[in-house]
Amino acid sequence: MANPVQFISQVRAEVGKITWPTRREVITTTVMVFIMATLASIFFFLVDLAIKTGLSGLIHFVGS
Repeated sequence: MANPVQFISQVRAEVGKITWPTRREVITTTVMVFIMATLASIFFFLVDLAIKTGLSGLIHFVGS
């Protein structure tokens, strides 16, 4: 078990090694996330629509 003062010192040293992203990097990655989320939602909407249409057609065909 480490001394609390030594632990805090080590934590501060490790925090000093962190490379924080720039404002531009944060904005770029945020925009990319929104674009990918939009593309994924469109894809799953189209897949859901295709499955729904196919099952409706199958049920209508079998039910007739």
